[in-house]
Amino acid sequence: MRIVILGAGNVATHLAKAMDENCGNVVQVYSHTLKNAVSLAQTLRNAKPIDDFSNVTRDADLYVISVKDDAISTVVDAIDVDAGIVVHTSGSVSVDVLNRKFEKSGVLYPLQTFSRDVAVDISAIPFFVEGCNEITSSLITDVAKRLSHRIYYADSAQRKQLHVAAVFGCNFVNYLWIQADEILKEAGYDFKILEPLILATLDKAVRVSPLKGQTGPARRGDIGIINTHKRLLTLDKATLYQMLSQCIMKKYDIDYE
Repeated sequence: MRIVILGAGNVATHLAKAMDENCGNVVQVYSHTLKNAVSLAQTLRNAKPIDDFSNVTRDADLYVISVKDDAISTVVDAIDVDAGIVVHTSGSVSVDVLNRKFEKSGVLYPLQTFSRDVAVDISAIPFFVEGCNEITSSLITDVAKRLSHRIYYADSAQRKQLHVAAVFGCNFVNYLWIQADEILKEAGYDFKILEPLILATLDKAVRVSPLKGQTGPARRGDIGIINTHKRLLTLDKATLYQMLSQCIMKKYDIDYE
């Protein structure tokens, strides 16, 4: 399989390496910044870096558009293919953006957080597949199976819900870790001391359920502790603490006074 990677960011970097190893030969890496294309291409076996859409080959088997959501349509408009499959990797963009132009198109969405220089186990990542028709969906699924053993189908509407859930379960949680890290540093401690607590919380959420696993002052309705904590915090953190506490108490039908 001859593969073209359109993008050189976090997701593109990890997918390009995994596809070059497991799916075939990445022949081109595109980025509007040539330096980024070169940097990624150098980690692959035989990929050519390019920064001009006019140089994208037309005869590849698979084109993977892995750019910011608002740039996907720009890439679609700029490239032409002969018979290859064109997919994007977005959680929130409909497959229709591809269907309007390409005969064989779909989505290959990895439900994971990616940072360019942080290793991940691709084989354990859930991939969600959608194709413009049954045959194309099957072909994209075959590609996904070479990357991971956790393959699911999701249409565009379902994928949007998955993405929103991921924002709550990952991005928002990470922001709260930032707040915790700042509080710990003020007290002279390293964030690593929370590792056992974080891992135990995640394990409990997965094994039991987040709803049953909720603990803490708000879950107990301990207004005294909540107010004590708020007095220790800056205005921004105190506001966030109160909002989350009220949401938790509402969820468990506890009066907030």
